[in-house]
Amino acid sequence: MKNQNLPSWMKQLTGFAGIIGASALIGFPAWAHITSSTNVANATQTPQVAGNVKTTASPAPTGVSQTPTGTSPAPTGTSPAPTGVSPAAPTGATKDIVAIASGDAQFKTLTKALGSAGLVTTLQGKGPFTVFAPTDAAFAALPKATVDDLLKPANKAKLTKILTYHVVPGAVLSTSLKSGDVKSVEGSSLNVAVSAGKVTVGGANVVKADIKASNGVIHVIDKVLMPPAPTR
Repeated sequence: MKNQNLPSWMKQLTGFAGIIGASALIGFPAWAHITSSTNVANATQTPQVAGNVKTTASPAPTGVSQTPTGTSPAPTGTSPAPTGVSPAAPTGATKDIVAIASGDAQFKTLTKALGSAGLVTTLQGKGPFTVFAPTDAAFAALPKATVDDLLKPANKAKLTKILTYHVVPGAVLSTSLKSGDVKSVEGSSLNVAVSAGKVTVGGANVVKADIKASNGVIHVIDKVLMPPAPTR
């Protein structure tokens, strides 16, 4: 009733306000739904966004060295061998008399004779010994078939006597050799002659001196020495 007495412009304003209010009430649920959905969507997307973030590795602690995977650090205090350089061969002094003789091509017959006489173990011993070693050429200079006969088991004692006649107790270098007689392991004496820088032993020439071994020394000679026949 009161609205009937209102001016026409106020009636229009009141009507307009009513329309706005009704529209607001009708639209509020939809707006609320949109806002709520948007918030939920944003909330559910947050973990996905976080999952796409690349993590940065933490730097290694100060003072700690990192070794690349698959490689081993070099041992402390060791140096790598230079490329193309072979390790040094053992010196002769690290080998005994038998090892040196058996490894030298000029002593094949001597090495075989030492085995037949059973002297290998003796000349591998502590010693020291001085060996006047005949070459293969010196053995070949003996009468035909002499070596073959000496290597027979039946002649072992004779072969042993000949070989021990080439051995002197002690390690005697050429600089210590003097003219005179020296007693051999066999028991007989060997005559040594030193003259004008040349050395002969029992008439054989020393063609190479002072091959040092771990248990003595070898002097190479060009003749097989024969012990004197026992006196009656």
